[in-house]
Amino acid sequence: MEAPLAERIRPQKLEDYISQSHLVGPNGSLTQQISKGIIPSLIFWGPPGTGKTTLAQIIAQESKRPFYVLSAINSGVKDIRDVIEKAKQSGGLFTAKNPILFIDEIHRFSKSQQDSLLAAVEKGWITLVGATTENPSFEVIPALLSRCQVYVLNAFTKDDLEALLHRAMKTDVYLSTKKINLKETEALLRLSGGDGRKLLNIFELVINASAGDEITITNSRVLELVQQNTVLYDKTGEQHYDIVSAFIKSIRGSDPNGAVYWLARMIEGGEDVKFIARRMLILSSEDIGNANPTAFIMANNTFQAVTTIGYPESRIILSQCAIYLATSPKSNASYMAIGNAQQLVKQTGDLPVPIHLRNAPTKLMKELGYGDDYKYSHDYANNFAEQEFLPDAIIETVLYNPGSNSRENSNREFLKNRWKDKYGY
Repeated sequence: MEAPLAERIRPQKLEDYISQSHLVGPNGSLTQQISKGIIPSLIFWGPPGTGKTTLAQIIAQESKRPFYVLSAINSGVKDIRDVIEKAKQSGGLFTAKNPILFIDEIHRFSKSQQDSLLAAVEKGWITLVGATTENPSFEVIPALLSRCQVYVLNAFTKDDLEALLHRAMKTDVYLSTKKINLKETEALLRLSGGDGRKLLNIFELVINASAGDEITITNSRVLELVQQNTVLYDKTGEQHYDIVSAFIKSIRGSDPNGAVYWLARMIEGGEDVKFIARRMLILSSEDIGNANPTAFIMANNTFQAVTTIGYPESRIILSQCAIYLATSPKSNASYMAIGNAQQLVKQTGDLPVPIHLRNAPTKLMKELGYGDDYKYSHDYANNFAEQEFLPDAIIETVLYNPGSNSRENSNREFLKNRWKDKYGY
């Protein structure tokens, strides 16, 4: 069976690689490392179809190193050990022959699988190149991550995608026999969502469905042939951020209908389940906060659950959480308080800690008066003793203003009862 177009035109040399100029341009980090023959262990982080696998293969070819490949989907610890043993026999310690082990979707490896790589990476038996679409800070264990450089690959730009189309028409043996007129490319580019492989797959579909050697590409023709039932959803472009924004604003605006609609748009568009849950976790503190502290617990439990379960069942959990958050009372008081405090710190600098609040673990510090006159709250009625907790220069500064909701109204009454008129509660 003939290989797909994306495989047929896969670049074999760095000079043919499209996009990621910050890495492989004339002054790119990888360009310099390859030219010097010093390749560290790497993690390529980026959306699908941005050339992570291709780049790993080019590095191996350009540096003339043995190249081993594992897929995290179907490889276990035994497979990892077998490859490492082969690598130890075929390469030298930190030499030009030091083999490269490429692991696709490394974020799918369990902790024990990632642990099994540590010794080989640290001792230089292999140079690890991992590819992931997920944030490695969350998905790669710290011990392994600290031994790797993380390079971010960006979604293909419009210019990158168009260059890829022209390269395909010029270099592919089959396409070069056709007279292809790219009259309209908007549908191709939008449907690809910045994914180079997806672009080539759709392009090949349109070419193969067209009779004759003269083919004109139009938006209507592309959409007709793709017959895509799912909505257009570019996970890296402007539309992605617009839909996420609409989702967050619907919850903030207490509209569960808008919330579940935009949630559905993200789900149908293939948005990462953890990305959605993470956004709700942030919102639960930023936009609800102490108006309903249970919202944060709900959002955190949702994140843990969907991380374990995944699609399709996670859609129900996400929906439940989105509706709960949308129908919760709202307050941004905590968000505003920390913002006010940080701004004050920037304005006033490192103000000294009042001496009665200072820690006094040594005899000398006690003799200097550290901790003197501090009132231990639990020794007083209602577990409260009025004293100063702010530096002298900003005494009586109000940073927290309770929101207008039943719970924070109670907070306001509590603070007024304790502090009287001091802070104006």
